[in-house]
Amino acid sequence: MANNKRKKLSAEESENRLNQMILRRTLFVLIVCGIVAFIPLTVKLFQVMIVNHDKYETMAVEQQTKERTVRAERGTIYDRNMNILATSITEYNVFISPNEMEEYDVDAGLVAQGLAEILGVEEGDVLEKSKHTESMYQVIKKKVDQDTGDLVRAFITENELRGIYLEATTTRYYPYSSLAAQVIGFTGTDGYGLYGVEASLNETLEGTDGLIVTITDERGNEMLFKYSNYYDAVDGDSVVLTIDSTVQYYLEKHLSQAVADYGVKNGAMGIIMEADTGEVLAMASLESFDLNNYQAIGDEKVAEKLAQLKEEGSEEYASLLGQAQLEQWANKAITTTYEPGSTFKAITMSILLEEDLAQQSEHFFCTGNTGSMHIAGREDPISCWKKTGHGDQSLAETLANSCNPAFANYGLRIGTETFFDYLESFGFRSTTGVDMPGESGSIFWADEIVDSYYFDASLAVAAFGQTFKITPIQLATAYCALANGGYLMKPYVVDKVLDAEGGVVEETSPTVIRQVISEETSRTVCDMLELVVKKGSGKNAQVSGYRIGGKTGTSEQMDVYDENGNLTEDVMVSFAGVAPIDDPQIVCLVILDSPTNGYSSGGTMAAPTASAIFEDVLPYIGVEAVFSDEQLNSMDVEAGDYVGMTISEANEAMHESFNYKIIGSGNVIVDQLPAPGTEIAQGSYLLFFTEEENAGETMVTVPNMVGYSQAWCLRELNYIGLYMKTTGVISTEGSTVTASTQSIEPGTQVPLGTVVTVRFVDSNVGD
Repeated sequence: MANNKRKKLSAEESENRLNQMILRRTLFVLIVCGIVAFIPLTVKLFQVMIVNHDKYETMAVEQQTKERTVRAERGTIYDRNMNILATSITEYNVFISPNEMEEYDVDAGLVAQGLAEILGVEEGDVLEKSKHTESMYQVIKKKVDQDTGDLVRAFITENELRGIYLEATTTRYYPYSSLAAQVIGFTGTDGYGLYGVEASLNETLEGTDGLIVTITDERGNEMLFKYSNYYDAVDGDSVVLTIDSTVQYYLEKHLSQAVADYGVKNGAMGIIMEADTGEVLAMASLESFDLNNYQAIGDEKVAEKLAQLKEEGSEEYASLLGQAQLEQWANKAITTTYEPGSTFKAITMSILLEEDLAQQSEHFFCTGNTGSMHIAGREDPISCWKKTGHGDQSLAETLANSCNPAFANYGLRIGTETFFDYLESFGFRSTTGVDMPGESGSIFWADEIVDSYYFDASLAVAAFGQTFKITPIQLATAYCALANGGYLMKPYVVDKVLDAEGGVVEETSPTVIRQVISEETSRTVCDMLELVVKKGSGKNAQVSGYRIGGKTGTSEQMDVYDENGNLTEDVMVSFAGVAPIDDPQIVCLVILDSPTNGYSSGGTMAAPTASAIFEDVLPYIGVEAVFSDEQLNSMDVEAGDYVGMTISEANEAMHESFNYKIIGSGNVIVDQLPAPGTEIAQGSYLLFFTEEENAGETMVTVPNMVGYSQAWCLRELNYIGLYMKTTGVISTEGSTVTASTQSIEPGTQVPLGTVVTVRFVDSNVGD
């Protein structure tokens, strides 16, 4: 019995032990499986919490916060007189949040109708955008001005609307539109400077954007103000240029007139610099463009051609548009290389004098084409522009007459080594370093040409500005050295940088690079340049009351081909002037690229243009005119005020050089033409009306005066009741001084008494 019980207990014990063993094994398997299962999770947690901690932290922050950029205000660009040339204005992007509109049950039709009316957009477009209820940002209109933004705010308030927002943004604005466009440059849609000063000083102007970081709830709504962090924007510094907007206006005005008058195909370039400092007062490249709409083509003819190509669906449209844009944006005054032609003769003369290779008492006999110079290595002889020759000339007269054979002779005297030394010294072999982007270098001969036996042929023509290319800024800078005592100055456009409070951060000082020629040589060359304008090829640059010096230039473009691959006959005509020559203050360089109307030369086209520029600029910068007796006797005179006088009283009071005509049977003057204070040519006939009924709306036709003498023009205008204001070369002697341009087109109907400005030039001048 006892044994059976023990056996039975043993069986139970065995079963228990088996169960325990199974349990232990099960637990072991579960533990092992659990451990195995948690290994990937642990690895994943390790990756999330340790390896990719920064990544997931950033994602969490982005989900829990909202960031808004606070744009830094871009610095202002001023001219030298603190006139604003470029500034930033606040505008607004109007957008809706369809998600919010749906949540607050906003009437989409009301929103569409109101915004369409205020913003001038299509109501249907607004309705379509309001259907994107998953979106919180649908732009309705960009760049809305302040007044329009206020109307949108009023509309929101009046109708207690939700889901309509105005997002502040800044837009670059250029108050003077196209003035100094290539100098100032412009910014892209992202506010980054792309051209001109906007590009070269982008880091200075742009500042540093700020940031607003706000905590959001689970729905993405911004929480209370206390959960926001502000990182202030740092506004950009402002820039003051050496450019004078008034001088710039005069330069562009007269270059534009020259382009129209002379049919200039490829635009014009001009630079006005202070001779002593190298400061650039004005710099222009025409045709220009509107900085506020920089992608539009400014040249009307080019724009018309592109519009036609676009309408035709031409494949050329896109490439030609891009090419036209790049061309109008380029600052050609520093990027164009060209043969300077005879304007370079003043440089050659200065080398000749500085090296004591010629005396002022020296003479040179020019026989014209019949006695042309023949030089080894050159197939064609070097001939003078004046076919009959200049005959016997003094050293100064060879410059005044722009005599090519004389300067070829001077070049050979100077020699290759000395010539190259002065090219380097005047800055022609390197860039000027002007603080503008895109400056080009010059183009000279290859070493194998210089080292050849026949280089004398190149040297001879180089002496009068051919077979090499320089930039306008290089020539203008060299002329400053000729005028200021021989000091080559570094040209600059940026005068100073100002912080937000107006304090000076940086300031540019005039930099002397080196002295190229002596002060004595400088004075002698200036005297010679004045002779060029008094009696030589630059005669048409004369300005009554001022002493002007300068040199003309005409150069062929030997690498310009037409659409058929043929070499064109295009020329560059130019004038480099200094004024006043007895106390040089400014240098003015004018270049017209490929004129087509009339005889193309620097003397007949560029010099008159420079004269017109000097006429406006010199009085503006405070240079007082001093008139000779001869000039006083030929100057225009102001008409007095004779209304209310009797005819006899007016006759005694009026300027002795005026005549008059009486219209009416009375004795007392009740009206007059021209109006009192009007400047008109001496010898004009004033019209005195002695009855209440005067000329009224009488219209007359402007005649064509181009090509006629001053006396003929005055007589013709007097006959029909118009008046003449004279500019340019004023002379009644000889037949070579004639009208070159007139301010009102021939055939135009104008009121009786209208004043027509006529510019006279001497057509008997050289290049």
